[in-house]
Amino acid sequence: MRNNIINSNIVSIIGEVASEFCFSHEAFGERFYVVNVLVKRLSNTKDSIQLMISERLIDVAKNYTGAFVKVSGQYRSYNYHENQSNHLILSVYVRKITIINDEEYGFKTNSIILDGHICKQPVFRITPMEKKITELLVAVNRPFGKADYIPCICWGINALYASDYNVGDQVHLIGRIQSREYTKKLAENKSEKRIAYEVSISKIYMLRPIAV
Repeated sequence: MRNNIINSNIVSIIGEVASEFCFSHEAFGERFYVVNVLVKRLSNTKDSIQLMISERLIDVAKNYTGAFVKVSGQYRSYNYHENQSNHLILSVYVRKITIINDEEYGFKTNSIILDGHICKQPVFRITPMEKKITELLVAVNRPFGKADYIPCICWGINALYASDYNVGDQVHLIGRIQSREYTKKLAENKSEKRIAYEVSISKIYMLRPIAV
């Protein structure tokens, strides 16, 4: 059962370390740190992806900025409470990390596979450039009765299919993790730039519709 849960959330990325390790939290005597990795797209733009990593997997006192790493793990979420509001924080929970040569850094560097349930009614829209988009929120189970809530986005024909999904439908999806910058309005004359994270879906299938 536990292996099935682990296999429902698989991430594999290769990227360039873009920051030093920053302490996040401690659990059962194990300290965890966050670090940012830049992952190249085919368009040569880069996604900034946050890793959550145990001190047991790598020397967190060392500065690896500029080094290339190969990472496998899971995409996880948690709610961060700030000023009476919640922020969904997403990061790759690292299970294995390897320092590699930059010659190994290729184009297929960002992969995620998820099995989960639609937990919010899909939102379909058409952009001013007439691109079809459907936004999904997928709940993926993990051990000890917890779940991760992963924002996802579909394009084109996938967007049309996904727009007909309902809350509770079980889906299998394949895609990549992406980041995008946006401006958040905080007050009448105050705003700040933030980074949103989501899964850009390349393939999506319904596994089991909810019983009615």
